[in-house]
Amino acid sequence: MMTMTDGNVHEFTVSELAGSLKRTVEDAFGHVRVRGELGRVVVAKSGHVYFDIKDERSVIASIAWKGTAAHFRFKPEEGLEVIIEGRMSTYPGRSQYQLIVDTMEPAGAGALMALLEERKKQLAAEGLFAPERKKAIPFLPRTIGVVTSPTGAVIRDILHRLEDRFPRHVLLWPVLVQGEGADRQIAAAIRGFNAIEPGGSVPRPDVLIVARGGGSIEDLWSFNEEAVVRAAAESDIPLISAVGHETDTTLIDFASDRRAPTPTGAAEMAVPVRAELKARLDMLGGRLVAALSRTIETKRTELRSAARALPKPTALLELKRQRFDMVADRLDGALLNHTAEKRGRLMVMAAGLKPSALKRDIVQKSERLKDRGTRLEPAVKRVLKDRAREAENWSARLKSLSHQSVLSRGFVLVYDQQGKLVRDGKHLSAGASVDLEFADARRKAVIEGGPAGLEDSPPVVPSEPVVKKPSTANKARSKKPSSPSDNQGTLF
Repeated sequence: MMTMTDGNVHEFTVSELAGSLKRTVEDAFGHVRVRGELGRVVVAKSGHVYFDIKDERSVIASIAWKGTAAHFRFKPEEGLEVIIEGRMSTYPGRSQYQLIVDTMEPAGAGALMALLEERKKQLAAEGLFAPERKKAIPFLPRTIGVVTSPTGAVIRDILHRLEDRFPRHVLLWPVLVQGEGADRQIAAAIRGFNAIEPGGSVPRPDVLIVARGGGSIEDLWSFNEEAVVRAAAESDIPLISAVGHETDTTLIDFASDRRAPTPTGAAEMAVPVRAELKARLDMLGGRLVAALSRTIETKRTELRSAARALPKPTALLELKRQRFDMVADRLDGALLNHTAEKRGRLMVMAAGLKPSALKRDIVQKSERLKDRGTRLEPAVKRVLKDRAREAENWSARLKSLSHQSVLSRGFVLVYDQQGKLVRDGKHLSAGASVDLEFADARRKAVIEGGPAGLEDSPPVVPSEPVVKKPSTANKARSKKPSSPSDNQGTLF
C-alpha cells in the first residue's frame, strides 16, 4: 500500500534524472584545476584525445576535444604528470562523470625532463644516436638547405654569417618551430630536402641546417618529438642541428651528424672562411712556384755539369763532313758505270725479242705441248674406266641392300591407314584396312579374324586380286610355290 508521503515524491524519467545530474555537476564544478598522472591515452580517428588522470587512489576519465588538443605544447603520454584545467560533466549514456579539458601543462620541468630522458633511452636503444651512423660534413657545399622559421632572427643570422665567410646558395624550407604541428612540419621539411632528385631544376642541398633560437624546454619540445628525431637520423644529406643556445640540448642534437651551439655556429661549420682559404691557397701557390724554381735551377746546374764532359758539336760534325765529301766524289763515276752496265744488259735482251726468235720459241712450245697431250690421253681414259668400274661395284652393293631386293624375294610391306609401317600383327584388328607393298605394285587388303599365333593366323585377304610370289622361307625348304594358307610373317 502506497503512503501519502510516497505519493508526494516526484517521479523522474531516466533521461530527466541523468540531465539533472549533468546540470548539477556542471554547475558545481564549472571550472576545476587538477594535478595527476596521465594513464591510458587514446587518440581517436576524429582527433579527440581520451585519457585518464589518476593518483594513487582514484581515476577520472577525461577528454580533450580536437580543437583543444591541437593547442597542446607537448604530446600527452602515459605516465606524465600534468596540471589540467577544465570542467566536470557527465556522460548519461554510461552513467559516467568525466573531465572536459581546456588546457594541459606538464607539472613542472621535472616531468618533462623525466619524459625526455625516457624517450632518449628508447631511441638510443634503437641505434639512432650511434656514432657510426653519422656522416661527414662536406668541406665546401654548393647548396645549403635550412629548416627554420622564415620570420625569426635565426635565418638572418645564418645568411649574414654565410655572406661573411663564404657565400653559398641557400634553400629555406619555412616551418613552425614551436606549438602544435611544428614537429610534423620539421620532419616533413627534412624528408622533403632528401626527396629532391640530383640534377633537377631545384638543386639538392649538400648539407642541412635545422635551427631555432633559444627558449624554455616547453618552447623547444618540438625538437624532442620522435618524428623529428627519426627524420634527422634517416637523412641521407649530412645534417647540422642548431637548436637553442649552447646550454640547450634536444634529442635532434643526438641524431644529427653535427651539433652547433648556435645557428651562427652552424653556418660556421657549414662553410670555411673564404679569406682564410684564399690566403692558404696563395701561400701554397707561392710554395709551389718556389719549389719549381728550385727544381729548374737544380736541373740547369746538372745540365751544365754534364755539358762539360761532352765534345763540341763542330768536332762531332767534322768527321761526318769529310766522309760525305769523299762519297760525293765517287758518286759521279759510280753512276756512269752503273748506267753503262744496264745499257749492255738491255741491248742483249732486246736482241732476243726479234719476231723470228719469238716464232721459233712458239713452235718449240707447241710441239712440246702436243707431245705431252698425246701421252696424257691414254692415262685419262684408264682413270675414267677404273672410276666407272668402281661406281658399278658400289651400285650393285647398294642395290643388294635395298628393301626392293628383299621384296623381290617374296616379302611384303604392310602399312595401316595412317601410312605407318606395321611391325606387329597383334595391333591389327578384324576389318582393318591395310596397304600391301609388293616389289612391283601396292594393293589394298582387309584383315579377317582376330589376333592369333603365327601358325594359326588367318591370311590377309586383299581387296583386289593379287598374284603372290613364293615366300623365301618356303623356297629355302621345298622350292615349291607357297599356298594362300601359308603365313608369310613379317620382314621387321
